[in-house]
Amino acid sequence: MSIFSKLFKLFLTVVLMPLIPMALLLAYYQNRQQDNILETHYNLAEIVSYNTNHYIENLNWRLSFSHRIPFLTDKEESIQAVLQNALDTNPDFVFLAVLDQSGREQLRTSRSAAEEQDEKIDLSTDASLADMAQNPRIYLTALQQTQAAPVAEFVYPLADGRFLYGVLSLYDLLNQLQQMRIGRTGQVYLVRPDGDFFLLPFQWQPGVKEADLKQVFDSKNRFIKKLPSQNGEMVGAYAPSAPLGVYVVVLQPREEALRSLYFSNIVIFLFLLAIATLAYFGALTFSRSLGEPIAALAQGAREVSRGNLDHRVNEDVGWGELQELIASFNKMTADLKDYQALQIKNQVSEMKEQVFRSVAHDLRAPLLGLQGYIYLLSSGKATEEQKHEYLQRMKEGAQNLSSLLEDVLAVSRVEAGMTLPQRQSLSLRPLLQNVLHTIEPSAQEKGLRLDLDCAEDLKVYADPKLLRRIVTNLLSNAVKFTQQGFIATQAYEENGQTVVSVRDSGKGMDEKQCREVFEKYRQVDETAEGYGLGLFISRQLARAHGGDLTVQSLPGQGSTFILRLPKEEK
Repeated sequence: MSIFSKLFKLFLTVVLMPLIPMALLLAYYQNRQQDNILETHYNLAEIVSYNTNHYIENLNWRLSFSHRIPFLTDKEESIQAVLQNALDTNPDFVFLAVLDQSGREQLRTSRSAAEEQDEKIDLSTDASLADMAQNPRIYLTALQQTQAAPVAEFVYPLADGRFLYGVLSLYDLLNQLQQMRIGRTGQVYLVRPDGDFFLLPFQWQPGVKEADLKQVFDSKNRFIKKLPSQNGEMVGAYAPSAPLGVYVVVLQPREEALRSLYFSNIVIFLFLLAIATLAYFGALTFSRSLGEPIAALAQGAREVSRGNLDHRVNEDVGWGELQELIASFNKMTADLKDYQALQIKNQVSEMKEQVFRSVAHDLRAPLLGLQGYIYLLSSGKATEEQKHEYLQRMKEGAQNLSSLLEDVLAVSRVEAGMTLPQRQSLSLRPLLQNVLHTIEPSAQEKGLRLDLDCAEDLKVYADPKLLRRIVTNLLSNAVKFTQQGFIATQAYEENGQTVVSVRDSGKGMDEKQCREVFEKYRQVDETAEGYGLGLFISRQLARAHGGDLTVQSLPGQGSTFILRLPKEEK
C-alpha cells in the first residue's frame, strides 16, 4: 500500500471520524478532568488525614515514659519529675496528671500557675473507665476549640491500675495545616461534623456556612463539586480523621481550580484542527517525498536490530524534520554503541568487585584456624607433642592460604562459565579429616564436639581443591552459627551419588531463610560478619560438578547442609 493511500486513510480516520463525536468527547473530557481535579483535592485530604492520624498514633510512643510511673508509686517527687520532663520534651502537652484507680487526681504538672490552680480532675463517674483499665491503650476525646487553639484530652491506663491524664494542644498541627496551599488560595482545614471550623486567630476565613458544609458531610460524597461561600463558589474534597472526630477539608475557589480545564479544552480543539489540516495537505503534498527517507530509516532500523551499530543512514536523503530525525537516529546508534562499551566495562568492574569480596570471605576460615592454634600455643598448656602437631597444622594452613587466591580466581571463572572443575577420583575421608583439623581450634574455643562418619574406602569424583573449599565453607559456617552442642559430618553413597552432609545443633532457620541462604550477598543473620558469598559460591561449585547443595532446617532444631556429587562425570 502506497504512502499516499496510508495518509489518506489516516486523514479519514483521525480527522473526519473524530469531528462527529467532538462535542461529546469534549463534554466527557471536561467532566473527567473535573473529577481528576477533585481527586487531587481528595488525595491531599487523605494525606493530611493520614498524617494527622499518624501524629495522634505517635502518642503511644511519646507516652513511653508512663511505664516508669508504676515503679515510682511512693516517690511523688520522682513522678513529678518524670511528668515535668515529659512536658519539657513534648511542647504540645498542656499539662499531665496521674489519676488513682477510681479516676481521681493524685498529682499534676502543668506549664502555668493558672492551670495548677484549676479544679482537680475527677473521672470517677465515667462508666468507660473500667473498660479502659482492661484494654491498655491511649483513649482520645474529640477535638475541642479553646481561645488559644484546639485541644484534645487523653487518658492512658498504667500498669498498676492508675491512669495518666493529659491535655494535648494541636496548635502546631493547625499552624502547619494553615500554611498548606493547593493552587494560590486553596487551603486545608479541620472541621467538626456539624460544619464548625477549627481556625487559628490569624487564619483566613473561608466564608462557608456551617449548615452547607454539614449537608456535604451527610451526603457521604467525598467530592465537593460546588459549595457557596462569601468568597464565591468553592470546590474541594474531604476525608475523615477518626481519632480526632473531625474531617480534613480541602477548599479552593472554583474559578481557580478549573481554570486549567478551560485552557486545556481550547488547546485540544486547536490541536485537533491542526492535525486535520496537516493530515489533509500532507496526504496530497508530501506522500512522494516521504518514501525515500522512511525507507532509509527502516533499513537502518533493521541493521541496528541485527546488531550492526556501525550502520549510518545518509542524511542527504531527508529534508526538514526528517533530516533531523535521521541525524537523531544516527546519534542514537552511536550512543548505543558507546553504551554497549560502557556496559562491558561495568560488567568487568562488577566481576572484579565480586572477586575481591570472595577473597575477603574465604581468607577468614583458614585465618581463624591459624589464630586458634596460636591461642593454644600461647596458652602454655600444650605439651611438646601437641606443640609439634599444632605447628604442623599451622604450616598446612599457611600453605592453604598461599593457594587460596588462585582458587578464588578459579571459582570466579566457574561462575562465569569460563572453566570447568578438574575432577578426579579421590578418597573422601582424608580430605574431610584435614578440613576438620583446620576448624578444630575454633570449635574447641566454643566447646563444640566434632563428629565424622565416613568409610575409609569411600571415593568421590571431584576437583580436590574446589571440594575442599565447599566443605571448609560448610564447616566454618556451622562453627560460626552454633553456640553449643555438636557438628556432625557424614559421608555416604546414595542413588549413584556421593553425599556429604554437615549437621549442627544451632538455632536453625525457617522456610523463608532456607530459600534466601544461597542468594548472593544475603546474610540470613544480619548481625553476622561476612558478605553472604560463601554459600552462593559453594552451590555454584557444586552445580559446576554436576551436583547440588541444599539445606534442611527448622527453627530451634539446627540445620543440615547436604552436598550431592555424581560418582561419574555427567
